[in-house]
Amino acid sequence: MSTKLALEALMMRSGATILADHPEGLRAQILWQMIVERHPAIEEEYVATGAKANPATNFRWNSVSLVKAGWVNKTGGRWYLTPVGRWALRQYTEPDRFFRQANDRYYDWERNRDAFQRAQELVEAVEESHWISAGEVADETGLDVTRLVHWFQGARPEGWWRLLDEGGHLPADAHLDETDREKWLGLLAADGVDVAQGRADPLRKVPIQDVVPVDEGEEVARRAWLVRGSDVRGAELHGENLIRTLWLRDNVCSLAASRLRDITTGAPLEVVKAAVNEDYSGRSNQDRARLAVEYHMFLTRMAEGDLILTNDGSQVYIGIVQGPASFRSSVDGRANLQRPVQWHDPGNPFDFAEDLPDELAAQVANPDADVIELSRFLAALENLIGPGTTVQPEMKLPDAPEQLARKLLVGHGWLQECVELLRERPQMIFYGPPGTGKTFLARELARHLVGGKPENVQLVQFHPAYSYEDFFEGYRPQKGKDGSVVFDVVHGPFRRLVSAAREHPGDPYVLIIDEINRGNLAKIFGELYFLLEYRRESVHLLYGSDEGQGFTLPGNVLLIGTMNTADRSIALVDAAMRRRFWFTELHPDVPPTRDVLPEWLKEKGYSDEPARLLTELNRRIQDRDFRIGPSYLMRDSVATEQGLERIWQKQIIPLLEEHHYGDGTDVQGQYGLDALRSALS
Repeated sequence: MSTKLALEALMMRSGATILADHPEGLRAQILWQMIVERHPAIEEEYVATGAKANPATNFRWNSVSLVKAGWVNKTGGRWYLTPVGRWALRQYTEPDRFFRQANDRYYDWERNRDAFQRAQELVEAVEESHWISAGEVADETGLDVTRLVHWFQGARPEGWWRLLDEGGHLPADAHLDETDREKWLGLLAADGVDVAQGRADPLRKVPIQDVVPVDEGEEVARRAWLVRGSDVRGAELHGENLIRTLWLRDNVCSLAASRLRDITTGAPLEVVKAAVNEDYSGRSNQDRARLAVEYHMFLTRMAEGDLILTNDGSQVYIGIVQGPASFRSSVDGRANLQRPVQWHDPGNPFDFAEDLPDELAAQVANPDADVIELSRFLAALENLIGPGTTVQPEMKLPDAPEQLARKLLVGHGWLQECVELLRERPQMIFYGPPGTGKTFLARELARHLVGGKPENVQLVQFHPAYSYEDFFEGYRPQKGKDGSVVFDVVHGPFRRLVSAAREHPGDPYVLIIDEINRGNLAKIFGELYFLLEYRRESVHLLYGSDEGQGFTLPGNVLLIGTMNTADRSIALVDAAMRRRFWFTELHPDVPPTRDVLPEWLKEKGYSDEPARLLTELNRRIQDRDFRIGPSYLMRDSVATEQGLERIWQKQIIPLLEEHHYGDGTDVQGQYGLDALRSALS
């Protein structure tokens, strides 16, 4: 005889299984009838356990656990199995485990009822045509993000579809199939959110602080803003330089707002949006959406004490907001909405190229909006205007020491020239035939430049199958917390190195790319190709992980590549690539490579015969790119006849046989040790 709990578990899982076959949903009474049809004796067995409640009534009571788990949604009198519910059926195939897991989630909801209620209020506060990050809501409420996403699937409060992952994608934890994805994206599109390429417009993301109520008297964190004034978009007379004619003179900043009605400072976004839609009805939807966001930032989000940055060409001015926004009459409606600002030393502006960090400079150069939040650069801006503050350290490459040059058996002047080149342009390629020490020199130079910190150096090797996703970032399968497989953007070695470099702007970071010419460079670098030459500019990333803010390449990231000229692929390197890198040759015929083997043999106290043999060998090789580098012979075994013979026969001769394959050359007679020694004697 089955126990009461076993029968309840059977009811729950059977009900979920039936709902899975009815995506149109079922009314509770119909669903119970279908459960009984599947298990005709279930009502009698349940009564026989001594349970006081009617089994159908108990089924409805227990279904609350499925809703709180996010597995079932009840809307309009019908029950629906959610995508998370379908996942749960696959995950928990036994009724008792299915029921137990649902109850565990119910108890989790019970313990954290207030947190879930607060999460619902935060999402409901997100205005139409905007979205919010599930991770930020989870952090704010102290909930697990997976549980949060699951619970929203069952509860489905107003605006539930606005809860997305950090990049604006539909949450992987929702376990959506293609039909679910289309429905969800349809809700976002109907809500006014651009969902091109399956992700929400990053500019429509609402920061969590904008929906968190602020208690009276609570101090609001300082923010920083870019407001443009040298060429006001929307003004009737374009080209008016308000910075010179109004802002610095009257200590204000402004927006045109030529048609905007008088709106109270602190107005919520929906009020501003409604006013913009009516007052600017002749503008496109995209323009109205942009204006609504900008006016809302200026009226409501901006606060006294915030920093304002603007630029007049290369001249950059920083000020501090002194009070609330107000509407003023202005000539031709060029500055109707104003805020008082105390400008810092207006007679001595900062220089765009010299004073601003590269990432901040890229934001200032971004023409997409008239108001942009720059709060992530707050510390850098405070460093510029705040007395007594510590300025971010500047990355400096150390000179090449004599000791390192002696260790590498190269001239000190040559090594110092490499450092000077990287100071001027932080990308270099060592190229030459095999065995010339390209990779060894790249690694030793990188180790010196970063002060011996191994975490500041990364090495990757390009090959024909290497891709942008391997190098920088791309979607990769990941194991979710529940054991399922989800796809998420995973950072590659270059993106990880850049992230570390941003955290420590005063330290150099070096990426060594071995065999750089063996990869499809345009495919691997993608939009990053542009940044190799224009470090102060920004690009939008392929997978949108920059959240629409643009991605820049920090100045403290250096690239050192190696190229093997023997395979001729160096000829495939286009002019754009050559322009972005210094090219330094390492060849057996020229210094420093020419002198490496003699110096090494002398230092070891060995005979100079291997060096003389190598010189004669390379003299006989007509093709310059196939001459042999000294690294093959820089082994202690060359001090013995047996060791020298082994290296010659097992490494050098096979290379030359491949080079002369099919041309009739007697490789052994031309390049063998006996032939070379005979010539030398």
